[in-house]
Amino acid sequence: MDEYKLKDMSEEELLELADLFKMFADSTRIKILYDLFDGEKNVSEICEDIEMNQSAVSHQLKALRTGKLIKSRRDGKAVYYALDDDHVKTIIAMGKEHIEE
Repeated sequence: MDEYKLKDMSEEELLELADLFKMFADSTRIKILYDLFDGEKNVSEICEDIEMNQSAVSHQLKALRTGKLIKSRRDGKAVYYALDDDHVKTIIAMGKEHIEE
């Protein structure tokens, strides 16, 4: 495994890493990310799956999009959301593995 040293990280990288981990500090955001493991979904589908109202879900979707954990695409009036890349699954899987130890 690669050896990581503090001296190899800039202050900007440290702040970006802290911001990334803040994205995982909300159980609603984790639920949304897990829901998107199944693939692309619109807001209504996500709301139904995680049993939350659209206002709350939309707020968290915006945060996740800003944090580059999800991406969106518009199809007419509908907006569909998906995980930005497979790294998101890896981060969550590693976190889950860690808490199960």
